[in-house]
Amino acid sequence: MKRASLLAAAAFLASSMIMPGFAPAHAAEPLKIGFISTLSGPGAALGKDLLDGFNLGIEQSGGMLGGRTVELVTDDDQLKPDVGRQLAERLIQRDKVDLIAGVVFSNVMMAVAKPIFDSKTFMLSLNAGPSALAGNRCSPYFFNVAWQNDQSHEAMGKHVSDKGYKRVYLMAPNYPAGKDALTGFKRYYTGGEVIGEIYTQINQPDYAAELAQLRAAKPDAVYIFYPGGMGVNFIKQYAQAGLKAEVPLFGPSFSFDQTILPAVGEAALGVFNTGFWSPDMPNAQNQKFVKAFEAKYSRPPSPFAAQAYDGALLLASALTKTGGSVKDEAKFRSAMRAADFESVRGPFAFNTNHYPIQNFYLREVIKNDQGRITNRLVGTVFARHMDAYHDQCKMK
Repeated sequence: MKRASLLAAAAFLASSMIMPGFAPAHAAEPLKIGFISTLSGPGAALGKDLLDGFNLGIEQSGGMLGGRTVELVTDDDQLKPDVGRQLAERLIQRDKVDLIAGVVFSNVMMAVAKPIFDSKTFMLSLNAGPSALAGNRCSPYFFNVAWQNDQSHEAMGKHVSDKGYKRVYLMAPNYPAGKDALTGFKRYYTGGEVIGEIYTQINQPDYAAELAQLRAAKPDAVYIFYPGGMGVNFIKQYAQAGLKAEVPLFGPSFSFDQTILPAVGEAALGVFNTGFWSPDMPNAQNQKFVKAFEAKYSRPPSPFAAQAYDGALLLASALTKTGGSVKDEAKFRSAMRAADFESVRGPFAFNTNHYPIQNFYLREVIKNDQGRITNRLVGTVFARHMDAYHDQCKMK
């Protein structure tokens, strides 16, 4: 286990930041956050961006949350659900964390959910947004500051439909987020036919057989969801097979972001993708975030970093309202639901199931004036978009 303590200002500064009615002794106790992320293997870049974005958000909040220093207990789930569950149990039972944050992959999230919710520990997902936790298995202890899995794919389903593509081929890894992805795409793809729907092994490195099947199907367009190393391998192999010149490729932002583009290179140029955020969004909070992230980590941020940064700012806003405490569950939950922070993505609110209501944008992979392969904001596909499962959640 790796432990990272974020150092705060001197004790007198901590005392000066305490909310009225809270004793100075309370602020001297660190806020202990368990952080579960994928920090090894093909998905490690995603997990690292979550961790770095979250740390930057805490730093930008003055190094404290709600007037308390932060002790971050960081663990690597290795993209293994059983490991994730063991880590969650250890963080709760042995480390006595105040809350848990992180989690990249939805199969890990579904494994950690039960021990976290059974212990009445608050969980802030910085990425994974499985449909099960948005609907009838929603929990008052769960908040997602990123998106519900289907949403970015819904936006591209609408775009591809609007463009008039009649024969579409779909591909994703065989795990909860992959299934949510293609379900979301199909929900808004109308007026055409899905002629292939292929689920591959998670972390599969070679797609030669699948690409041969794709070529034989002769689709008008291809939609993929492959995050991390899976995306690097698939996009490069798609271009090397000569398919990019024959069949337009589309995807969500997670398959064409800064965790993937440096390794993919020009094979991704010209691809349109959809997501809740783009690095060139003009709002002041986003410009501040992008500049600070590049200065601190010497690389451009991805959506994973952006949503984790927002997660830290969300916690800062909620804990400021509660004087740094999560012990009054109703008060902390109410403060989280208020989402009283300035998001890098623009408009942000929580639905009744504690998933975001937010905009979704169309982006294009380009090479900018500095020669960097990145994304350019093209337009808005959905404004203040709600997930498809919120009405199944019994929370009000």
